[in-house]
Amino acid sequence: MANFTGTGTTDDPWILTTPPGKSQFEVYRDETAEPPALVCQVGTTKLSYHLRCIEDLHAMLTEHADWMPLGNADEQKPAAPGTVEAWARAEDNPVGGWYGLRKGYRGRFGNYVPPVLEALGLAELEHNPRNNRMRAL
Repeated sequence: MANFTGTGTTDDPWILTTPPGKSQFEVYRDETAEPPALVCQVGTTKLSYHLRCIEDLHAMLTEHADWMPLGNADEQKPAAPGTVEAWARAEDNPVGGWYGLRKGYRGRFGNYVPPVLEALGLAELEHNPRNNRMRAL
């Protein structure tokens, strides 16, 4: 399980590290947003994803029943097929497309959401310099 601090609220965000371990970022649940959001603060950049992404990603990984590559990519770049990033954009996922909520910043799901699942004890995550994978616990 990852080392992290915070309770995941606006006033006490989780302080997490990207899968390669190179960058720290803050994450919190904003249940008052429409729709409810998982907000990631990365330096001066704010990204947000449907809050349900935590449960939805865990369910997909449980069904997948094996390691899955993260496939981190910016919104403007295509996501490699068969990756967590590709699933987070797929028209056949539970939200019918992008989990990212802020146009122009809808990508990088594979970089910022998997550490949340790891911190919550829902998934195992690799921490290699690149090409990391995750699986449900």
